[in-house]
Amino acid sequence: MVLLIILAVIVFVAVSGVASSLKIVRPYQRGLVERLGRYHSTVQPGMRVILPVIDRMIRVDMRENVIDVPAQEVITSDNVVVKVYAVVYYEATDPQRLVYNVGDFLGAMTKLAQTNLRNVIGDLQLDEALVSSAQINTRLRDILDDATDKWGSRVVRVEIQRIDPPPDVVSAMHHQMQAERTRRALVTEAQGDREAAITRAEGDKQAAILEAEGAAEATRQTAAAEQYRQETVAKGEAAALTNVLGAMKQVGVTPEILALKWFESLQIMASGEASKIYLPSSPDGMASAVTALAELVKAPEPTPRRRKIAE
Repeated sequence: MVLLIILAVIVFVAVSGVASSLKIVRPYQRGLVERLGRYHSTVQPGMRVILPVIDRMIRVDMRENVIDVPAQEVITSDNVVVKVYAVVYYEATDPQRLVYNVGDFLGAMTKLAQTNLRNVIGDLQLDEALVSSAQINTRLRDILDDATDKWGSRVVRVEIQRIDPPPDVVSAMHHQMQAERTRRALVTEAQGDREAAITRAEGDKQAAILEAEGAAEATRQTAAAEQYRQETVAKGEAAALTNVLGAMKQVGVTPEILALKWFESLQIMASGEASKIYLPSSPDGMASAVTALAELVKAPEPTPRRRKIAE
């Protein structure tokens, strides 16, 4: 019976020793093996065997991790107290230095981030801090990365989540933004009215120019048409008079017939309301006019040379 108990104890100790000597390192971890309290080696992922009681393994997470930096009150260069919220992303690069070079890595990183956050934003005015998040992030990342390099870690990025000014400053900023938007709206409206007025003036100018050109063209066409009409009427009257004189020469008009036609023409001309007739002042003058007309009718037909000259 005692022998069985001793055997069971031996088996239990053996199994416990074997179980404690087998260690599993995950793919995202690295294992630090300590032998008798001193650093021995760094092992890669997989199943590893260590010496029970003599060796001890510390697993280090090599993934990217995030630290939430608590709200930090910062005074800007224009004496405005703001609350800044930020986060820091980091990853381990050397598990040995990460374990042995710093006691509380998370606490140290948080305090370091808060201190440098005050320094960086304290050099800026409120307006610059609100619009320069990218520059602040880059500057903080460079500072923290240099400071944590000896801790075996790398700061991947720093993100400013938000910057909260005091309520009275926020109210003043809202009023300022509203006034600026109102000013921009008025300026835009004034520019629109100005451009519309210029466009209308240009349109009126072009319309006036086109109207004047149209009127001038119409006047020229009317004058040309009137001149053409007068020339046509004159040619027609000349042709008609030539035909009448020719007919009279062929028939042989006597002074009596001319006198009769003279009086008929006078009667027709006198029928108009606005007609003015100037008659010879004596019978001798009328007879002279009739005689001259008869001589004109009896005159010989002009030669072709004379007709060409007359034309």
